[in-house]
Amino acid sequence: MANIITLSRFPLLFFYLALLYYGGPQAHLWAVFLILMVLFLDAVDGFVARRRSETSLLGSVLDIATDRTMEYVLWVVFAHLGLISVIVPLIVLIRGTTVDAVRSVGMQEGKAAFDQLSTPLSHYLVSSRFMRALYGAAKTAAFALLTLQLALPSGDDPLTSLVQISASALTWTSVILCLLRGIPVLIEGYSLLRKEPAPTP
Repeated sequence: MANIITLSRFPLLFFYLALLYYGGPQAHLWAVFLILMVLFLDAVDGFVARRRSETSLLGSVLDIATDRTMEYVLWVVFAHLGLISVIVPLIVLIRGTTVDAVRSVGMQEGKAAFDQLSTPLSHYLVSSRFMRALYGAAKTAAFALLTLQLALPSGDDPLTSLVQISASALTWTSVILCLLRGIPVLIEGYSLLRKEPAPTP
């Protein structure tokens, strides 16, 4: 059930993108609620997995892959629409691909992503509920406000200016949190990869 909820976000994402590119201001307002629903389902699938004891390596991989896809697509789309600088998706893409490359080594040994962390600080920054919730909330608010920008009139309208400033602040907050949560994985992963395999007896 949790994996079904995870995968159900894809058709909703495609519908959301259609509203962004082919809809008018009214459709863009609906898109704000739709993207909030898509991102809310990320919390729902984790809750269902824990409640039904469906946590597994497959579920962990699916959840991370879906989150990555959603995040990459949205940042790239917002950059394409001129709402954010292209440096934002570049930073997120580089961070994500390098972190996932390091994690893939541990996953080959059957270790889920968060189980590969060894220090308390790394666990806090990367896998604690607080940091995950903070990062998720920052991204969700940024995506919603960036979507809302499309529905608001351009120019010197005070509401539009407030939304633009808030969206920009939350975008860069998300980027900082993205890097902050990725660095421990890279540091620990690099140390692990440098270790030579133990000699066979």
